[in-house]
Amino acid sequence: MSPTALSERASPLASAPARELPPAPRRPLYRLVRRALYHVPFLLWRTWHALLHPEYPRAPRGVYRRMTRRFEALLERDLQNVALGLYPERLLRQFSWRDYAWGTALTEVRPILRRRKENGWHQLPAGVELERYPRYYRRAFHWQTDGWLSERSSRLYDLSVGFLFRGTTDATRRQALVPLVRALAGQEAPRVLDVACGNGRFLAQVQATLPRASLTGLDLSPFYLRHAKERVPGAEWAEGAAEEMPLPARSFDAVTSVYLFHELPHEVRRKVLAEMKRVLKPGGTLVLCDSIQQTDPDTQDIAYYLDWFPALYHEPYYAEYTRDDLGEMASQAGFEVLSSSTHYLSKLVVARAP
Repeated sequence: MSPTALSERASPLASAPARELPPAPRRPLYRLVRRALYHVPFLLWRTWHALLHPEYPRAPRGVYRRMTRRFEALLERDLQNVALGLYPERLLRQFSWRDYAWGTALTEVRPILRRRKENGWHQLPAGVELERYPRYYRRAFHWQTDGWLSERSSRLYDLSVGFLFRGTTDATRRQALVPLVRALAGQEAPRVLDVACGNGRFLAQVQATLPRASLTGLDLSPFYLRHAKERVPGAEWAEGAAEEMPLPARSFDAVTSVYLFHELPHEVRRKVLAEMKRVLKPGGTLVLCDSIQQTDPDTQDIAYYLDWFPALYHEPYYAEYTRDDLGEMASQAGFEVLSSSTHYLSKLVVARAP
């Protein structure tokens, strides 16, 4: 069944249990490219982190091997999902080597190192009315140029996180498509809201997978929204904070959010979940994709990475987030949690609105 057909009628694959999944197809070129993106830049990646924080201890023995096993499992699942028709094969070819090299190696290295040395998290572009934004938002997360408040930042974002996670970000995002497709199968024109849609990277994946869906992107940055409008034609857009959505109640069949919660303070996370419940129709689906957490039982052997990430990058809310279980958070907000799983360095929580 084609991905388009999944948006037109219910699929027998929509409820297929994991144990019945067939072996992933071989696709040697896909595997070769992804492994090259993962392994070849490793020395550069490790050198970069040594420059950011030379005092930080080296990874314990065996951590890289365990990370690689998680990476290989992500590849297998990505290919399996395509074989099952859960999202289109063309999504496997989103990444550009040229952009990967240009955006990371040639443009951001010196500014990030300087900002890190000066603790310049407050260095934001002149002329932006900072009072329009919540205090937690007014900072250069990841030491990235201009924070979320410029066109340049929007153009660099995919490239910088692509380097940081060594080419796995799109494959990780795609795992959030699976519960979305399964939940919406059979609906003629479901309404989907992506909260903190950024520059529209994930929403474009949703559009390619569910072309009949009516899509809305919400973000606080007008610069990222401008980029998203180019990337996802036909979608609707709303500018505003996730904890105060300028959207009507009970208006969406599904709400998604990718990599938002680890950049929110403790109480704001709960306000965002309350807003997500408000805008979802009764029985609607919530799909959250974010960082793995200390509370996940299968992440204890790679906990080193959870420790160094906020130490190397400007992520002031991350350490506390890793101890604030995302599934439990959704349950406390009144959602029925259907599943919680990890994929490489990300966590996927699927829940249903009451």
